[in-house]
Amino acid sequence: MLCDPAPALAPLAARWVAWVAAHRQPVNPVRDDTGRHGGRHQPDDVWFLAGTFGGGVSRRCVVPAGRPLFFPAFSYWQPGRRDEPAEPMPDASGHAELDGAPVPVRPAGSAASFPVRGFFNNVVTTWPWPVQVSCWGLWGLVPPPAPGTHRLTFAGHDGARFWVEAEYELDVR
Repeated sequence: MLCDPAPALAPLAARWVAWVAAHRQPVNPVRDDTGRHGGRHQPDDVWFLAGTFGGGVSRRCVVPAGRPLFFPAFSYWQPGRRDEPAEPMPDASGHAELDGAPVPVRPAGSAASFPVRGFFNNVVTTWPWPVQVSCWGLWGLVPPPAPGTHRLTFAGHDGARFWVEAEYELDVR
């Protein structure tokens, strides 16, 4: 059974997975190396930020004022049956900072799989029809930053060789 000490983050994590899956390969926010595609398909109540498929990246983007920021310091998701949650990775770790101040990253995952519709040739989904997936990760949620320029960094690893790191310059307006 999945132990989720941050149940409020699990629905956001599922929405984040659907957000990533909604992009075709050339504009996928996880593959984006500048931030130019970060505003695509954003919901009205939160602003999603992407990590990487491994390694580090620096991005710049404009964020509407009044939106909390949600991001994975480390995450994974997998196709599965309805009753098959993604297992926590006990050796995974992550951290985040906003303007030099620590931001907590907390583990959260889906208790069951959920349907995600991808695009053909999406670097993550590769399928154009709904598929059941589950997710787990170390997630950060930042209250809406004040208007102005902010620097957000986050990073994580699986406890072995896989690591991600993202640095964002955010122009909040």
